[in-house]
Amino acid sequence: MARVLATVVGMALACSIGRAEARSTPDTVRMNIAAAVAAPTRSADNVKLDASRKPAEVLAFLGLKRGMRVADMFGVNHYWAEIFADAVGPKGQVVVWEPSQFYRDKAKDDFTLFAATRHNVAIVASPFATPALAPRSFDLMLINLDYHDVYWEAAKYGIARMEPDAWLKIIFAAMKPGGIVGVVDHVGPAGDTRGIVEKLHRIDPATVRADFERAGFVLDGESAILRNPADDHSLLVFDSAIRGKTDRFVYRFRKPR
Repeated sequence: MARVLATVVGMALACSIGRAEARSTPDTVRMNIAAAVAAPTRSADNVKLDASRKPAEVLAFLGLKRGMRVADMFGVNHYWAEIFADAVGPKGQVVVWEPSQFYRDKAKDDFTLFAATRHNVAIVASPFATPALAPRSFDLMLINLDYHDVYWEAAKYGIARMEPDAWLKIIFAAMKPGGIVGVVDHVGPAGDTRGIVEKLHRIDPATVRADFERAGFVLDGESAILRNPADDHSLLVFDSAIRGKTDRFVYRFRKPR
């Protein structure tokens, strides 16, 4: 009798938890993300970046929830992946995409060690211009401080001139209907986008919005979480005077259902 009662109670509790997760409120979502950010398993080097990246606030704004399938673009350093892995839970999945031009032996070894402790994380590498992402796969995608590089050319790294429209066609196809793409990038001045990216590694937010809307996405929200009015947008983002403190925009784009 005791065993039957324990089984019934356990089943009821499991159903209750399942219903609670299905009815995730903004508060429970924020608490889940905050717990993932505070996890003691995160690497010390990545934790140091939290002050400038504000991951809890950014991911709450994007609507990250348990059970989601998430794409972490350019994520081989696993800064976001280690947060995503805990936040989406065992029923969720994190797919890191990395341009094969940058997925060298050391990066492979480091990521292999990381992924060995996160069984819901996998990595895909393919040429920069053609992300190998299956259609209708993701509930949420994050492109953090890297979208501007779609306008970048670098013979040294084997990166030829790309067309943003072609690149975003792949991204659009990879998202599930209703899926969210979060874009965080360094604010740049208006003008010659390719020239500005080459010189400063910044991009005009208006260019990003136009690119994504032309691809079929809808701007679902924007946040001032990472804005810095002290940055006048004139310095290379790697300049020691501004590195880690650049003025950044945060966009939330949605693929229509």
